[in-house]
Amino acid sequence: MGRLLFETKQIFDDQFTALERASSRRGRTEVDLALLMDGLRAEREQGITIDVAYRYFATLRRKFIIADTPGHVQYTRNMVTGASNADLAIILVDARMGVVEQTRRHAFVASLLRVPHFVIAINKMDLVGYDENVYERIVADFSSWAARLDVHDVRFIPVSALHGDNVVQRSSQMPWYDGPTLLYHLERVHVASDANLIDARFPVQWVNRPQLGAYHDYRGYAGRVASGVFAIGDEVLILPWEHTTTIAGIQVHGQDQAEAYPPSSVTMLLADKLDISRGDMFCRPHNRPLVTREIEAMVCAVWETPIRPGGRYLLKHTTRTVRAIVDELRYSIDVNTLHRNLEPTQLNMNQVGRIHLRTSDPLFVDEYRANRETGSFILIDETTYDTVGAGMVAGPAQSGWPSTDTLKDVPGIDSDDLR
Repeated sequence: MGRLLFETKQIFDDQFTALERASSRRGRTEVDLALLMDGLRAEREQGITIDVAYRYFATLRRKFIIADTPGHVQYTRNMVTGASNADLAIILVDARMGVVEQTRRHAFVASLLRVPHFVIAINKMDLVGYDENVYERIVADFSSWAARLDVHDVRFIPVSALHGDNVVQRSSQMPWYDGPTLLYHLERVHVASDANLIDARFPVQWVNRPQLGAYHDYRGYAGRVASGVFAIGDEVLILPWEHTTTIAGIQVHGQDQAEAYPPSSVTMLLADKLDISRGDMFCRPHNRPLVTREIEAMVCAVWETPIRPGGRYLLKHTTRTVRAIVDELRYSIDVNTLHRNLEPTQLNMNQVGRIHLRTSDPLFVDEYRANRETGSFILIDETTYDTVGAGMVAGPAQSGWPSTDTLKDVPGIDSDDLR
């Protein structure tokens, strides 16, 4: 990532000077561009990524946000945070080491979070003499592993970040590789179709009632379009009240527009004056989310306090917050081997598992695999207000657990795990 920022001219002179000083203090003869993404002192001292670092940059074709996330199992929760909204995951593989445990863990977590596009950047090709056989072996190893995951777009790119090979410019050292450079692929990978434009969902965040002068009758409903497309004149259903009305106007910063797409933040005006408040949701009358008080979910524990059966939490889903209780831990999963423990007693920090939740009020949810916005939630400690879990809706509550029918659709499942 440091090389990518450097060669796309995203580094200011003072930043580069600071990098030179930091590299010199560490005895480096060349500027260590990796320090661009390591903001914490502990990260620079240990040479590892601990926290999620965000960097913004743009080229003539596209704007980017880089979320540099840690790969160590101790920081799984940080990777979940960084990857939760990603359109594409770049998974680094050391050409000398090949596909290792950390590579598999990265791939599993990214697939669990439904990141639709993968780039496997096989780095340090200069240290293996730019050997094509090394590249082909890693491609074969990872492809075999990825066959167990729900991943459909994987691109392999051999690079040398130290020398810039195939990062921005094509490498003369690897004539056997005829694919794109990393930047070329990032600029052209098609992500527009990844958004859910079918299931119209608009969680209400705020009710605008200015009551000033000419605006005394103004009643607008502000929020961010989670999915689907809304247009003036469309018929909408308001949950949980089951009211049906039509959209009379759509405004952004006071300016009228005909349609609203995700992830636009807009204010909607309705033809009827209805009792609508924060946490309610607009949808289509014949395309509704699941309205339920019991759900199955995959959850990653992100705090020191374990998630246990019987635990009571606040559950925040879109703009709606309800009370929830963990009825049952279905299983925990080893993010390194994908083996499942069907009799867990609790989920400790950085562990991933499947749980059965029951809520005090109904939620309006979609399965995470179909809608990442309305299929995700967080669990909050009622006393300390610490976020203790990040969850992904797997569907409505199920009985008769466990069975192969309920396990087979979970990322990473294979026949050996079901025996």
